[in-house]
Amino acid sequence: MPHIIVEYSANLEPALSLRRVVDKLHQTALATGVFPIGGLRTRAERRDIFAIADGDPTHGFVAVLARIGEGRDAATRRRVAEALMATLEAETADLFSKIGLGLTVEVQEIDGTASLKTNNLHERLARKGGLA
Repeated sequence: MPHIIVEYSANLEPALSLRRVVDKLHQTALATGVFPIGGLRTRAERRDIFAIADGDPTHGFVAVLARIGEGRDAATRRRVAEALMATLEAETADLFSKIGLGLTVEVQEIDGTASLKTNNLHERLARKGGLA
């Protein structure tokens, strides 16, 4: 883990490279040193239907949800959230100065009771000589 989900309003696409935002958030999560590379998944979800504040169609949003495995203390979760927010703010700074824009980052623990996982990425990365 984690799974980082970047949800965004569709009206941001012409002015914001979501590919770059995803890549930068992925790199930031790795740079925290909290998560193994083989467990990290980062993706974006476009939202075509949305209403923000007073309904002005030029307003936009980016909401980042980092779903992580259990066991990390509050200080570590806060550090991850702050790192992701700093990256998100840097990547959207130009746009933020031009339109109404809501930015959110939330780090959420996944209850491991019914969270099942299977992957071979750790082993494959180790064989390639990378960090697992």
